Amino acid sequence: MEREAVIRHLEALAPPELAEEFDAGRIGLVVEGREETGSIYCALDASPRVVEKALLDGTDMLVVHHTPIWAPVTKIDGDLAAFLRGVLRSGMNVYVLHTNFDHAPGGVNDVLAEMLRLSDIIPLSLGLVGDCPLSISEISGLLGVPLRVWGELETVSRLAVVGGSGFDPLLIREAYEQGADAFLSAELKHSVARAAPIPLIEATHYSLEAPAMRELARRFGWNYIDDPPALSLWTSGN
Repeated sequence: MEREAVIRHLEALAPPELAEEFDAGRIGLVVEGREETGSIYCALDASPRVVEKALLDGTDMLVVHHTPIWAPVTKIDGDLAAFLRGVLRSGMNVYVLHTNFDHAPGGVNDVLAEMLRLSDIIPLSLGLVGDCPLSISEISGLLGVPLRVWGELETVSRLAVVGGSGFDPLLIREAYEQGADAFLSAELKHSVARAAPIPLIEATHYSLEAPAMRELARRFGWNYIDDPPALSLWTSGN
């Protein structure tokens, strides 16, 4: 399939106009390679391991959620130089679906809602709220990571979910006003936890967003490269 045809499919799935303003210039085709795309891989991040695997397999396009080029480039060295050197030499395209995929129907948050079996769903300005039939330990098992709970929480009835780094005080307040009794996201700040009106459940960024990229690969028959960050838990008994 030609590259432009793939891009049309991706833009229909996650229209660029759904992206947050800060994503301007950071989504879509961020590295242009060859026009024919017979082999396409997906991943959450264009990490060194992911890029190495994609290049080794001769992939024509790598579709990721997080852009590998975030800040304006005034100097090419270090990790960026290593990334661009291999990608440009190979002719591999790199395409980014970020906050447009967060907001899109069937995107990051909808996949999470289905995974966690939420029902009676109400959308938020980002994320959603739904009835949750699972225990906290069952949520942990499905996500494949330990969870930290901030606040008193034994059971969850109505759960707010925001994939990625979603612990925004305004979002938490919105979820609370929509009847949520707990809020699931990642990368929680101390000040936000102390001021929250409902308990906060902290997972990892990867565990909340990788399922959607994995589902995207399954939907189109592409290959998914799993590259979760290493995580260790230490207590006084270790």
